[in-house]
Amino acid sequence: MKLNLNIQPLSSWIKTGSEPLLIAGPCSAETEDQLVATAHLLAKTGKVSALRAGIWKPRTRPGEFEGIGSIGLEWLKRAKEETGLPTAVEVATAKHVEEALKAGVDILWVGARSTANPFTVQEIADALRGVDIPVMVKNPVNPDLSLWIGAIERINNAGITKLAAIHRGFSSHEKSAFRNEPMWDLAISLKTLAPELPLINDPSHITGNRDLIGYISQKALDLDMQGLMIESHIDPSVAWTDAKQQVTPAALVEIIEHLTLRKPEIRNAEVKDKLEELRNQIDKIDDLVIQKMAERMKIVEQIGNYKKDNNITILQVNRWDEILNKRTSYAKALKLSTEFTEKLLELIHAESIRKQTEIMNKDEAGQAAEKLTHA
Repeated sequence: MKLNLNIQPLSSWIKTGSEPLLIAGPCSAETEDQLVATAHLLAKTGKVSALRAGIWKPRTRPGEFEGIGSIGLEWLKRAKEETGLPTAVEVATAKHVEEALKAGVDILWVGARSTANPFTVQEIADALRGVDIPVMVKNPVNPDLSLWIGAIERINNAGITKLAAIHRGFSSHEKSAFRNEPMWDLAISLKTLAPELPLINDPSHITGNRDLIGYISQKALDLDMQGLMIESHIDPSVAWTDAKQQVTPAALVEIIEHLTLRKPEIRNAEVKDKLEELRNQIDKIDDLVIQKMAERMKIVEQIGNYKKDNNITILQVNRWDEILNKRTSYAKALKLSTEFTEKLLELIHAESIRKQTEIMNKDEAGQAAEKLTHA
């Protein structure tokens, strides 16, 4: 089911300048000179549509630099006056909203930690009622699509129609090359549910590493995201926060110029026909896969009944290991990735376990319900 959002097009509230849409600036406003100098260099690139800077910085632990505070809003105002760049800041309380609006900030965003707390989001939404300003909502820290959607809906219900989502990745216990796992499937799910909602990627927070920003940026654009938010500092080596993920304005230009922009529309009739032909082939194969999966599950039910009749446990570890080893080896020979094959098999196995558990407990559940009825 599609989300029922009232949203204005991205082009109605921000000038793209050049493709892709780019919001850039330092992780934190540290000093007036640092912020204004960075803003001038970014403006000279001709590629930046808005200047971002952290004014209030909620940190994981106390004692770390938590932002310069309200005085930084005056620095942003000066940067805007001198460069013409619209400004964007993160707000986490009603007071932040009030001060940012008073200082003439052009765009607000709700951070990942705030999105995770519906009380905080509602406080921000209430402070925005009656205000016509663009608001961007980052995904929550944890991989919860409903929390992300809920935050977007709360802001939209407050009357904000200039709205966008920011994909900045999700916290994960698994070690990887990224600071925050992209979990692209969640971003794709949001785009599917709200195709009219602009989705902007934040490769800086996903990677935590400036060397990977170009890679993530390209993938985001290939997935039809509408823009990028990249942290840029005049001298990242001395940045007070997140130094490793910030790039100089010159490095930012190099990243952007190496990106390949692709269009979601298919304009060439010959290409369109060929894609349609290939997609029809996929549809037929998908139908067969689902048909065979249904046949497999019928056999699973037979196995479940047999195990129940013979008092055999549902889980047979040796059998599962055998399936996993044989199928992954076979799949590898057919050029399928081991990761994909294992995930697919685990999903099928989980459904098989569920079906057999249902069969095993059918009579017991019925007896329990009967006892409750006569209690």
